Formats: sequence, C-alpha cells, structure tokens
Amino acid sequence: MSEPTGAARRRGPFRVGDQVQLTDPKGRHYTFTLEEGKSFHTHKGAFPHDELIGAPEGSVVRTTGNVAYLALRPLLPDYVLSMPRGAAVVYPKDAGQVLAMADIFPGARVVEAGVGSGSLSMFLLRAIGDQGMLHSYERRADFAEIAQQNVERYFGGPHPAWTLTVGDLQDRLSDTDVDRVILDMLAPWECLEAVSKALVPGGILCSYVATTTQLARMVESIREHGTFNEPQSWETMVRNWHVEGLAVRPDHRMIGHTGFLLTARRLADGVEPPLRRRRPAKGAYGEDYTGPGSTSGRS
Repeated sequence: MSEPTGAARRRGPFRVGDQVQLTDPKGRHYTFTLEEGKSFHTHKGAFPHDELIGAPEGSVVRTTGNVAYLALRPLLPDYVLSMPRGAAVVYPKDAGQVLAMADIFPGARVVEAGVGSGSLSMFLLRAIGDQGMLHSYERRADFAEIAQQNVERYFGGPHPAWTLTVGDLQDRLSDTDVDRVILDMLAPWECLEAVSKALVPGGILCSYVATTTQLARMVESIREHGTFNEPQSWETMVRNWHVEGLAVRPDHRMIGHTGFLLTARRLADGVEPPLRRRRPAKGAYGEDYTGPGSTSGRS
C-alpha cells in the first residue's frame, strides 16, 4: 500500500528538495529548500546544504560565525505563513477551526471557493486524503497560479485529490453530492443557490468573512434562503504565554481578529427550517435596514 501523498516528505533524514526551517538563538525562523552544493547565508555566517543532507531532523548546524541553528522540517502552519502570497492567507487558527467545525473527514467531497494563496487548500487536502475530492474555485488566474505552486511545493507535486478551476463558483459549479462547501470571498451570499444545489442533505456550508457587515448579511441570507438550519457564527483569538521559571504571564501581543466563521447544514429537500424561538433584540432591525428579510414584518 503506497503512502499518502506528501507523507514521505514528512519523516526520515533530510533529502535534496526538502524544505528546512532553521531557528536561530532568538527564535527567528528561516526557511529554504535543500540543494546539493549550495550554501545558506546569514549575517552570522554561512554553512553548506550538504551538511544537512542525510542528517536526521532535529539536527543543529553551526555557521562560519559559530552561531547554532536548529534544523527541522516546517510544520504546515509554519509553511503557510512563510510561503509566497498572492492574497492574504487563512491563518492556521482559522484553518484548524474550519477542519473541526466543518467536520472535514477522510474521503470527503469538498468544494472551496476563494483559494487565495492556497493556505486552506493544503489543510483541506491533508484532512480528506488521497481518496477524497477537493474542487477549488478561484476567480483570479494570478492567485490560482501562486496557490498551485505553493500546494505542489508542499506536497512534492500535484495532489491526486485536488482540482483547481479559474472562475466564479456561482457560474462554474457543476459538482453534485458534495459533503462540504467552504467559502472565502467578499460576497458569499451570492453563491447560496449554487451551494444549496450541490450539497447533500446534512452537508455543511462553512463561510469565512472579514467584517461584521459581511457576517450579518450572510447569516440573514442563509435564514432567508430556507434550505439550511440556523447558522452558527464565531471568531477565535490566540494568545501565547511566556513561561520562564516563576515568570509565567501572557505575551504582550496576540493573534486577535482575523475573520469570522459561520456554519450551517443543508436540510432535506422540501423541508422548512424550524422557526427560531428567540426574539430579536429591540432595534436589531432598524427602519433603515434593507437586507434580507427587511419586508418580513420584523419589529
């Protein structure tokens, strides 16, 4: 039985073509690709790549300036934050939430719209495996090209489960019996009709948006569409901690707001979503509200 795509690149001694992440004494990272006969140069000196080729992961190398660097393969979260970008990447904290809350499983059939630089695509591909299907749509050809290069560089070549299409999802989507749909775009509400037709009953729609106005419109549009259950929305924040003996405190900086996530599940055909029992807060829908449901008589 052959190994899953990219697995061989994640273990064993360093080989030519491997990505290497060096960590200096101050914790700063430097990522490069191993090549025979080449050298890695820093302002603290240099060392030959050949010194790492064949060495076990977790080795320490010293530059000509006698500075020690720890050599490891970059983790996927490290890789996506250091790879070339055409568009902003989905941060690892949000990608992890997508995998968990959208219940991405091995063999899943997933559609993604808004590929950007390919960050979320790589997380999805690792989760669904070679037997799954990820069909990614990106409207900008230049972004799609960068994303394809990033994905193939990470996996060591094309991934058998991945198809990348340049174009708008609502115009090009032809997939059926889809388990999950992930939307990362400016106006995801424009895709609800196409997404609803593609998803299987019980399938999950997960949307990533940047602003509160986008979040509000997407939630109201899902409610108005009538083929999904009540959407859930949230954001996550990550704060590291400094631990040095008895000096244990939170870091002064944190990864705060990057975006909002929301999920909703596809109902069976012909089923009406149950009415919400909670009453909207007074003034939630003001006189100037013109979004979905503005004529439904809410007060």
